[in-house]
Amino acid sequence: MEKDTSFLFSGITFNRKKFARDFARFQEQKGVDCATDEPALLENADPVSEEVVTVRADKKRKRKAASDPVEGFSVFKSSKSKKAVDQVDENNEDKLLLGKKEYHRQLERDALFRKKHNIHVSGSNIPSPLQSFTELKLRHSCKSYLLRNLAELGFKEPTPIQRQAIPVLLSGRECFACAPTGSGKTFAFVCPILMKLERASKDGIRAVILCPTRELAAQTTRECKKLVKGKKFYIKLMTKQLAKSADFSKQPCDILISTPFRVQFAVRKRKLDLSKVEFLVLDEADKLFELGLVKQVDAVVKACSNPSIVRSLFSATLPDTVEELARTIMHDAVRIIIGRKNSASETIKQKLVFVGSEEGKLLALRQSFAESLNPPVLIFVQNKERAKELYNELRYDDIRADVIHADLSEVQRENAVNNFRSGKTWVLVATDVIARGMDFKGVNCVINYDFPDSMAAYVHRIGRSGRAGRSGEAITLYTEADVPYLRNIANVMASSGCEVPAWIMSLAKKKWRKYRPQREAISTKHQD
Repeated sequence: MEKDTSFLFSGITFNRKKFARDFARFQEQKGVDCATDEPALLENADPVSEEVVTVRADKKRKRKAASDPVEGFSVFKSSKSKKAVDQVDENNEDKLLLGKKEYHRQLERDALFRKKHNIHVSGSNIPSPLQSFTELKLRHSCKSYLLRNLAELGFKEPTPIQRQAIPVLLSGRECFACAPTGSGKTFAFVCPILMKLERASKDGIRAVILCPTRELAAQTTRECKKLVKGKKFYIKLMTKQLAKSADFSKQPCDILISTPFRVQFAVRKRKLDLSKVEFLVLDEADKLFELGLVKQVDAVVKACSNPSIVRSLFSATLPDTVEELARTIMHDAVRIIIGRKNSASETIKQKLVFVGSEEGKLLALRQSFAESLNPPVLIFVQNKERAKELYNELRYDDIRADVIHADLSEVQRENAVNNFRSGKTWVLVATDVIARGMDFKGVNCVINYDFPDSMAAYVHRIGRSGRAGRSGEAITLYTEADVPYLRNIANVMASSGCEVPAWIMSLAKKKWRKYRPQREAISTKHQD
C-alpha cells in the first residue's frame, strides 16, 4: 500500500494571513476551473442548488472585484533591464577611463613641452603652456586687436615665461615667476590683464602694477599703451603731481602703474580707492620686498581688499626669503622658474678682468674704449658720487657720455634715458637705479666698473644687454679687495654656460652682506 505523500510536508505551516492575496487569487482560479470542468452537474441540479451556486459565484465576483489584481513580474524582463543598466554603467566607466587616459597623456605632453623650453613649475592643476599665440584666440577667446598689435610689435612666438604665465593668470590662479632678464616678463602679465578686463570701464581702478623705480614704471606704461593701440583703455602712470592733487574717484582709470610710495601716499590721503582691484602685479618683486620698500608694498596689498583679487610676482632673481613672503599673501600659487633660478641669460658673454687697484680701472676702461668702442655701452658704479666722478672723466675723452643717478630731477633722468635710447648718448654712467627692468634695445656691452654688491645686483646689471634673444657682453672689473667675492659671480657665470678659470671656482664662497667697501675717489684728468 502506497503511503500518502503528505508526510513529506509534515510540520510545515502555511501563513494564510501573510499570503492572503496570493491565496485568494489561486482559490479563484481553482473555482473557475471547477465551473468549466463540470457543466453537466449544474444543468441537472435543482433550483435551490442553482441559487446557492449563483450566490457563491456572486460573492466570489464581489471578492474579486474588491481585491486589486496582483501584477506578476517577469524574470526575463528584469534581467534584460539589469543588463541595460550594466551596459550604461560600463559605457560610463569606459568614458571615464578614456578621459583619465587622455588627461594623463596631456600631462605627459605638457611635461615634454616644458622640458623642451626649460620651464619648471610646481603647484596643483597647472594649466597647459601655450604652443603659439594663435592658441590665445582658440583657447582663451583673445580679442583681435591684441593679436594684431602683437604682430605689429614683432611678437612671433611666445617666450618660455609667456608660454606658462599667461595661461596661469588667465585661469585665475596666482603665481610668482622667475625668468632671465630680457625674456618678456612685462608682456607675460600685461597680456592676461588686458584680456580679462576686456573693455574700458569707469567703475574704478581694476589693475595695479607696482615697480621699484620711476623709470621702470614709465617704461611699463609705454609697453601697455602699445598693446592697447586701437582700443580705449584708461592706463595711467602715477606721477608726483597726480599723487598729490588728483582725485581718482572723478577720473577713469583701468590700470594704474606706479612706485609703491606714490600709491601709498594717495591711499593715505583718501584720494585713491583700491577695493575693486582685480589684478595686483609686483614687478621686480625681490627689490620691492627689500627693507626700504616692503612697508609701502604691504600698505598697498592691504588696500587692495577685493577678495577675488589675483596677485602675481615677477623678477629675474627670486631669493628664498622673497618666496616665503610671497606665500604669505598668495593662495594656491603656481611657481614658475625659467632655466636655472637666479641665473643670467645665456646670450650674454661674461668676462672678469683683473685691474689690480682703483687707479687700474680707469686705465683699463680708457684702453678698452681706445681699442674698440662699440656703443651703446652702459657702465655701473657703486654710488652717485662715483657716477659724477667717472662722468667728469669721460667728458674729456671726446666720448658722448651722460650720467643718471638719484640726485637728478625726474625730467633730467627721463632725458638721460631717452638720449641713450635714441643714440645721442654712446656711454651712460649709472647707479643701480636703472639696473632693474629697464629695456634698452641693443645695448652691446655692460661694464661693472665697481664690483656689484650682491648676486642679484650682478644678474640685473648685466641683464641690460642680451635682451629678447640678442647677444651681449658683460665685463666686470675687479681689484685685489674684490677677490674674496669672485666665487659668487663665478657660480652665476658657470650656470649660464660661460667659462670660468679653475682657480676662481676653487675659491671659498663668501656671504654677501651688501658688499660696498670704501673706495678711493676716481681721479680727474684735468684739475681746474
